[in-house]
Amino acid sequence: MSQQLVLALAGTIRHDGNGGVTDDLADVAGLATWLREQAEPLRAYADGPFAGAPDERLRLDVVAVRRAVRALFAHAVRPGPPSRADSSTLLPVPDAVDRLNEAAGRLPVRPVLSWPQDSTPTVAWRGTSPDARRWLTAVLARAAIEFLTGPARAQLLACPAPRCVRYFVKDHPRQAWCKPSCGNRARVSRHYQRHAASPTVP
Repeated sequence: MSQQLVLALAGTIRHDGNGGVTDDLADVAGLATWLREQAEPLRAYADGPFAGAPDERLRLDVVAVRRAVRALFAHAVRPGPPSRADSSTLLPVPDAVDRLNEAAGRLPVRPVLSWPQDSTPTVAWRGTSPDARRWLTAVLARAAIEFLTGPARAQLLACPAPRCVRYFVKDHPRQAWCKPSCGNRARVSRHYQRHAASPTVP
């Protein structure tokens, strides 16, 4: 579930359908919409949905985590090219790592041992209840750390389709684009370029 959540966060920077790039988190209303869309992944990953009213401070915190994620995604896909959306404004890798670690640390947890009589011991991870803002940024940062240190990172790619700025995880060996529409756009672009380069026969 961390993969779904972190890819959704990175994907809030996307192609706008008109040749440009749009930011789904450009304002508080956009963040509120995104949080509603991510209610299930948040619930599955962090034992509950986000509980709070988004505000500008939270938006800036989430955008800061996203910026770190996209910088580390760009680093992870090397030697392949990063997304064109922000390749010229990426955080340095050490700064992105520090930002994720700092955000992840906002949610302190500790192991709690349970050993009922005539049973085997188990451990549960319990934490204090921070405010909603700290909870959300910590959950997003932890999802990113889990993804970046897991096996799926090796399959992470920046979509090479024209105008696409998304990252995706390659699910099968022949997958080359983040979604079928990007594959169609890439094929159309190649077809056009071939015909534009061919001399016209009178």
